[in-house]
Amino acid sequence: MTKYQHYIDGDWIDPEGGLWLDTIDPYRGEPWAQIARGNSDDVTRAATAAHRAMTTGPWATLSASGRGKILRNIGDVVAKNAEQLAEIEARDNGKLLAEMHGQLEAIADCWYYYAGLADKVEGASIPVAKPNTVAFTTREPIGVVAALTAWNSPLWFATVKSAPAMAAGCAVVVKPSEFASASTLEFAKLLKEAGLPDGVFNVVTGLGPEVGSALVEHPAVSKITFTGSDATGAKIYETAARSMKRVSLELGGKSPNIVFEDADLDLAAAGVVSGIFGAAGQMCTAGSRLLVHSSVKEVFTEKLLHVARSIRLGDPMDPQTNVGPIATPPQYQKVLQYIDIAEADGARCILGGKPATGPGLTGGQFIEPTIFADVTNNMRIAQEEVFGPVLSIIEFEDEEQAVQIGNDIAYGLVAGVWTKSIGRAMRMSKALHVGTVWVNTYRSYSYMVPFGGMKGSGLGREQGIEAINEYLETKSIMISTDDNAPANTFVQR
Repeated sequence: MTKYQHYIDGDWIDPEGGLWLDTIDPYRGEPWAQIARGNSDDVTRAATAAHRAMTTGPWATLSASGRGKILRNIGDVVAKNAEQLAEIEARDNGKLLAEMHGQLEAIADCWYYYAGLADKVEGASIPVAKPNTVAFTTREPIGVVAALTAWNSPLWFATVKSAPAMAAGCAVVVKPSEFASASTLEFAKLLKEAGLPDGVFNVVTGLGPEVGSALVEHPAVSKITFTGSDATGAKIYETAARSMKRVSLELGGKSPNIVFEDADLDLAAAGVVSGIFGAAGQMCTAGSRLLVHSSVKEVFTEKLLHVARSIRLGDPMDPQTNVGPIATPPQYQKVLQYIDIAEADGARCILGGKPATGPGLTGGQFIEPTIFADVTNNMRIAQEEVFGPVLSIIEFEDEEQAVQIGNDIAYGLVAGVWTKSIGRAMRMSKALHVGTVWVNTYRSYSYMVPFGGMKGSGLGREQGIEAINEYLETKSIMISTDDNAPANTFVQR
């Protein structure tokens, strides 16, 4: 069985407490590796190393262009080792290997993108209304970054947090989910080859209350970036506020996927199925609320069922598989509980609704793709994030009602709009209170495009140029060029 240590200051280190955690292959339902169960002492070692790296180490004196060259090297080693990294993550969290191949290409490109951005960070000269005074700004790294990542896409989350932070000049301590840490640790093995100085990237594994909380509270940490549940995000936000730490939160969603009567219904059906059943619904962007215009609800539902019934569940390593297992036992039980809640509240199950069994469905963590009809937006199944392959169909009559239902939620992450009308697409994009609107597509991501939520879906933005600003502070500098000091030093000029 593979045993993964912490990665701290360029070395592989056993946990201070001598404890280890099993990591489970969700497809087989068996342990396949162990990770270190860290504690606050491990966190202190990592945070201290990161602080030293960006204040007195070579990272602190390296030019922005020099940082960019190293980030480009990281992209190269990711590309070279993409197959291995993809297989590790698919084994660790049940994500489809076919999907991981595409994601690894994007991960390498993301490192290249921020490599190019590293030396494009600029201040500004300000023409202040004061004689003999020069004013300008500089942008400086915010400090040590604690990156807390989720189990559904750990290597992607580690990348979209660490790449812009490192481009800005920060050092990072990553705490991956205890359910899926292996791919982040395998990635760390590649960094020596890329020439990254020790201490710039560190990984401490373990449980949230023992490692995550210690990172959030550590005095050497200046910024926390977190992906996960809204409840945990709120606790992090509250704790960080006590010491004025900067925070970015990428939290949950209950996203509306809205199909109008003028949409290409076949295209929309495929997009809706991908948007909720891809990754077994285990994505913050899952289009779990399907809003359908009343005039096409029946015909669209039939198209939807036809596509959904063709889904193949199975081994995530098999290229013929469309949907893999639920990643963790607690999440598996949570999804089944929400199916029971929906039925108790009066929703009508028209597809699935049970654990999936059969040849090749090992490990006991498969759930049938599930669709509920007769859902109203005030039901719990329409208001609370399930994070599983469960879709709710809600009927609407016009644009105004679609907007009202779409926005009547605590979350504001993404939305989908299916229509052939450019005018309607623009109106809906403006009216929906979310961070991203996809029109006639769904789950369309790019590391170049800012991503983040409104309302209960979080704070800040990842990806794109905006992301690097999350890891920079602006400093203002004013210099008097007057060699003659004023007689009254209390008078401002």
